[in-house]
Amino acid sequence: EVQLVESGGGLVQAGGSLRLSCAASGFIFADYAIAWFRRAPGKQREGVSCIGNRDGATHYARSVRGRFTISSDKATNTVYLDMNDLKPEDTAVYYCAAVIMRGALQTLQNMAVCATPAMFEDWGRGTQVTVSS
Repeated sequence: EVQLVESGGGLVQAGGSLRLSCAASGFIFADYAIAWFRRAPGKQREGVSCIGNRDGATHYARSVRGRFTISSDKATNTVYLDMNDLKPEDTAVYYCAAVIMRGALQTLQNMAVCATPAMFEDWGRGTQVTVSS
């Protein structure tokens, strides 16, 4: 059974930092791409960042580029999202999601895939991030 469990959310002041973790199990981690999405109140789900465990490619939404860093630890099957210089508009529930890298998705070429929730079959339950001004 595929499981994705997020942790690390919390309340932080603007300008602060958080590290989110996504612990994966039940599938061959090295064959998957993992993405972080977020959903703010009243808004649609937004792709934030993703990493391809097959090719090592990383991509970021324009709104977080330069502030967030995604990384993958294949020894522990965990993907991290380091979030720095947080802003109130980063407030959202953050979800990690997984998709197998095969066929047309053998390489993670751009953010377009990572911004498309329908591409991802498996999801965690989310972790709340709240940034106060």
